[in-house]
Amino acid sequence: MLVLMTSTHLPTWFSIPASQPFGFVSAAEGFVFLSAYMAGLVYTQRAVRDGIPAMRRAFLRRALIIYACQAASLLFLFTVIAALGMKFHQPAANNLMSFYLHAPLTGLWTGLLMIYNPPLLDILPVYIVFMLASPWVLSHGLLRGWKQVLVASVLLWGAAQFGLSRVLYDALVAATGLPVPFRETGAFETFAWQLLWMLGLCLGSYHARVPADQRIVLPRWLALGALGVAAGFFVWRHLTGLAPFPEGDPLNLWFDKWHVGPLRLLDFLALVAVLLHYGEWLTHHLPRVRLLETLGSASLPVFCAHLVIVLVALAVVGESHPGRPVWFDPLMFALSIGALYAVAKLVHMFGSGSNPGAGRRPAAVHRSAGARPMLRTSAGPR
Repeated sequence: MLVLMTSTHLPTWFSIPASQPFGFVSAAEGFVFLSAYMAGLVYTQRAVRDGIPAMRRAFLRRALIIYACQAASLLFLFTVIAALGMKFHQPAANNLMSFYLHAPLTGLWTGLLMIYNPPLLDILPVYIVFMLASPWVLSHGLLRGWKQVLVASVLLWGAAQFGLSRVLYDALVAATGLPVPFRETGAFETFAWQLLWMLGLCLGSYHARVPADQRIVLPRWLALGALGVAAGFFVWRHLTGLAPFPEGDPLNLWFDKWHVGPLRLLDFLALVAVLLHYGEWLTHHLPRVRLLETLGSASLPVFCAHLVIVLVALAVVGESHPGRPVWFDPLMFALSIGALYAVAKLVHMFGSGSNPGAGRRPAAVHRSAGARPMLRTSAGPR
């Protein structure tokens, strides 16, 4: 997902053809879902081992780290990239921070409050919100089950399809006079994207508590159906391009990325079902790509480094154009991936890794044959 995002965001001639290679699903959906899955997996283990209060504190610490990365990225955009954009007169860079250039002070404080979210820097605020909500959601799922959580999540996603965020934004503006235009609050519809996060969080928590040989297995007919759906969307995407219908056709809303439109969600769920059913077979037959493993194990620093690279590229060389040598864009992409790999290696050399529980030996967990681990909700087991 990190490599796909880099290939999409870098200003190269192949950024659009490389976008959404598996159907009407982008790297962002995969990034959010996998991040949630890992959070559910790791922090459920933390709750089992150290108790729910410790799990909540770990979530908060991680959210603060992500916020620090977001704040640093914003300051980098408002200083270094703003200076480079004015020096090289690249519209692509200046357009990213048009609101900030128009109202610097307002852009700064609302950006740090995650109200103003410039393009490319609008996914980490969504990530932070989800991380702050997750300890309470995960606690509810562990103690009372996931049914209520998932029903509420689906209802929120449905409300988002009909403009829930705009209604809340208008109410906030009426009450406070918020000076940030709605279009500057970020492209991602938080109330829609939370469904992907909740599904990933639930699945990760389930896999943390249920042994592999006791997990629910998808029926073969359902897996084949999902494979057919995913294959159909894959062919459709590569026949028509990024939009399934001509520009301006209202049917494109069913595939809308920012609201996770219904058919886009269907495509995503089909891909998840295929990977769940055929994952073990794929694991044994596909080659391991150490480059991707290294990047993924340092995902947050690599993601931030990709933002830096993309922003500098937009500010210095600008959008791709026919006047560039044919070798320039592939070389820029290769050097960018090399730089991301170097960042990941440095993180492994000098950092502690991305796993919040790395380096700690789990305490004993009371488990009988086929039983779920006991949760520690306070000082004692429950």
